[in-house]
Formats: sequence, structure tokens, C-alpha cells
Amino acid sequence: MARSRVEVFEQIRRDRRVEGLSIRELAARHGVHRRTVRQALASALPPPRKQYPSRPRPAIDAYVEVIDGWLIADQTAPAKQRHTARRIWQRLVAEHGASCSEVTVSRYVARRRAELGMKRVEVAVPQTHEPGAEAEVDFGEFWAHIGGELTKCWMFVMRLSCSGRAFHVAFTTQAQEAFLQGHVLAFNHFGGVPARIRYDNLKPAVVKVLKGRNRTESDRFIALRSHYGVDSFFCRPGKEGAHEKGGVEGEIGRFRRRHLVPVPEVSSLAELNRFIAAGDLLDDTRVITGRPRTIAEAFAAEVPGLQTLPVEEFDPALVLRARVDLRARVCVRQCYYSVPARHVGRRLTVRLSATMVEVHDGAKLVAAHERAAGRHVEVLTLDHYLEVLAAKPGALPGATALAQAKASGAFTTAHQRFWDAARRARGDAAGTRALIEVLLAHRSLPAAALQTAMNTAVASGMCDPQVVIIEARRHSQHGEDRGGPAVPIGVWARYDRPAPTLACYDVLLTGSEG
Repeated sequence: MARSRVEVFEQIRRDRRVEGLSIRELAARHGVHRRTVRQALASALPPPRKQYPSRPRPAIDAYVEVIDGWLIADQTAPAKQRHTARRIWQRLVAEHGASCSEVTVSRYVARRRAELGMKRVEVAVPQTHEPGAEAEVDFGEFWAHIGGELTKCWMFVMRLSCSGRAFHVAFTTQAQEAFLQGHVLAFNHFGGVPARIRYDNLKPAVVKVLKGRNRTESDRFIALRSHYGVDSFFCRPGKEGAHEKGGVEGEIGRFRRRHLVPVPEVSSLAELNRFIAAGDLLDDTRVITGRPRTIAEAFAAEVPGLQTLPVEEFDPALVLRARVDLRARVCVRQCYYSVPARHVGRRLTVRLSATMVEVHDGAKLVAAHERAAGRHVEVLTLDHYLEVLAAKPGALPGATALAQAKASGAFTTAHQRFWDAARRARGDAAGTRALIEVLLAHRSLPAAALQTAMNTAVASGMCDPQVVIIEARRHSQHGEDRGGPAVPIGVWARYDRPAPTLACYDVLLTGSEG
């Protein structure tokens, strides 16, 4: 760390007093000239630095009055027809034969414009925010290794203006469904709703920018605001409005530097968000510069000022319609998601959220997938193709759904060993059909029980799918998957039917004789 001249003088005098070092030794130790050492020994206060006269500017001094005249005349000229620094330099050269450089002219013009009040300086005015009165929202970009792949992510941030407490959540998109879901999660995190939220002109919220601060807002965004009873405030477009929500702008950069460096390595988006939530928890102990208490303490004082959450949570998902193609897929946001093959050719309802894609046939859920990141990505479930594969067993080895099942761990080593053993014993086609029968049994039997049964079948050499299913049922009935807790005897006594009696038959017999 650089030392001041007073500190250097003090250390020189101390070393001379304590160790009795010579002037030469003192100069070498402190890296100064011997003249400086003599000055330090003579006085504890360094002599004032020599004042040098300002260097003349002969190249431009002859033209300053001309330049000033042009700048003053510009104050009444149309805004788009005023001199630039380059135009002033060009006129000096052409009309006055000046030899000064363009850089010299630019520096002088910039200084004179500030002195003449022609260059407006933005001054920030200190603000005081009432508890629960306002928050700021924005998206920030960052990267993360998700499942071994470098993925571009978007961090939704909502920051309470009074306490400075912020909520962060990561998505692989910044589309409207992520924007809306971020609000829902943030309100739940805070346990309340601020009265007003500041935004820039984000596309999920703003359809059209009108004059002043007026905006045409999207219907879904209006519905969200109406549900939670929150007002919106939109900043001016561009750099001019950046300072109007400087709190969240700075928060995005701070959180990214503090918690996302180095680049996170996680297995899933859910794990990434757990990592980010831990960062939020750690930040509760932070003290914002210039404030007397921690963020957690300030937030505790702000909570009573937040509006109460509504009873029902707002549903941020979008509802779409999509046709199932010949590969048993629906296309949503340029990505493909599988559904059971029996739905090929039909139009189904798709519920799209920031993290999930759910496909419904009427009120019935037929498929649910994690939302893919990027474009032209296939997300396939092997179970959706089993009926087709039973008729076309040769298509299974190269099936994309099988490759994805292996990558996710759904298709285990137990499945592979059973398949290999069944093909050796029965041939490729029959062995593959045997595996498919076992895979179909996953719809009704526990996975652990089936895996145990497959291992037992391979060990015994009995690679019959029916044997595997029977063994899996036995394991599920006697294992931990048997059911719920036992009910004490007598609990259901009041619901028991009365004991049977033969008296009714006597009545029937008597009646028939009569």
C-alpha cells in the first residue's frame, strides 16, 4: 500500500532514532533519495511540493475567443444544428488556418461546454422509501454449467427499496411466463406484496411505449397486478432511465460477482436455484453501505408495511394448443416434447410455465416434462413409445427416447442386464418384447421391486417377463411399498355390517307356503 510523505518521514525518523542508521542506509531501506532523508531528519513535516507554472497552449490559445463565440451562439441555435467538436476543428482549419490537433480542440470544447452550462450533469437525489411502498424488478444474464453443459440463464430479481432485501431466481428463459412466475415466487418469499413496483420497458410487461410514462401493458401482466393489487411504474427508456431503478441494477451485478463467480456447476436448474437461495440467505446478514443495520433487521421492520398475500396464488402458466406429430411429439417454443403415442394426430392442451411443460387431454394430464433450454431440443419419455415398440422391437436400440432414459438414469443397469439376457435366450425380437413387457409393468409396480425382480431373473436364468412381474408383485406386497400404516383393530367397527342371520329365509319360506 502506498505511503504518504508524512508516513515516510515518520518511519525514517523512527529508524534513525531506534537503530541509528546512516543516511545512505535509510535511503536504501525506504527507497528514497538521500536528499529526502535529510529533509525528514530536519523536519517531521515534508516541505511543500514545488508549484510549476501551467504550460502554455500556443496551438489553441489564439482561437479560444472564436471557439467561445461559436459555443455561445449554439445556445440559441436548433438542437440538431449545433457545433460538434469535430465541426469546430474543421472550421478552425478551413477558416483560420489553425494547426492544432482535433484532440486538443475536443478537450477544450468539452471543458468550456461544462463551464458555460451547456453540458447537463445528472445529479442523484437521495431518496427515502416507506416500508412496503416500493420494489424494483429486472432480469440479469449469467451462465452456469447445468448437467455438464454451459447454459445461458436469466436471473429474475425483485428488490424491496426500503430494506434492500432482494429475491433471486434463475430461469432458462426471460419470456412472459418466467417474468410472471418470478413475481409469484418473490411475493411468496417476502410473505407480502409491495404497493408499487418499478420496471424498465420489459417485453413481458409492455406491449407499446407511449408518450411520457404511459404504456400499453400486456393482458397477462395486468391480470397479475390486479390479482395482487400492485401498481406499476415504468422508467424512461434507455440510459436516461437506468438510474430510476439503480437499486436493482446494482443488485444484479453485485449478486453475480458475489455468488456466481466462479461459474456454478450443478446437475439441474432446481439445484442451481437452491444454490441461489443459499446466497439470498447469506445476504440477509449483509449491511448496505451507509445504513445502520443488516438487511434482515431492516426487512423485519418492513414486513408490516407489505400488503397481504391473496388466498389463491396467481397461475403464471400459459395455456396453448398443439397438434401431436407423427413422432408423438408436441412442439412448444421450438422444442419438442413427447406424449403417449395413442394421441398422434390430435390437438391437445399444453400448460407452459417457466420450468415445466404439461400436456392435457381434456382434464387428464398425459405428459409432464421439464422445460428445455434452447431451441430444437427433444425431450422424450421412453414410456410414451412402448406400445409402438412392442410392434416394432427393432426400433428400440436406436431410439432417442432410450438414449435419454439411459442418460437420466430411468433405464438402469438392471434393465440392460435383463435385456441382454433375454436376447441371448430368446433372440433379438422376442428378447426386446420381453423387456418391453417389463417396462410396461413400471406403470403399476414400484421401480425398485421390478429392478430386484429383474436381477433375480437374470441370476436364475429365467428371463420370462411374467416371472419378473410376479416376483415384483411379491416384493411390493412384502416390502416397504406395501402400503400405509396399519389401522388399529376396532377403529372401523361402527362401519361394520351386522352379522348375517337366516331369519329372512324362514320368512320367505313361510310366505311361500302361505
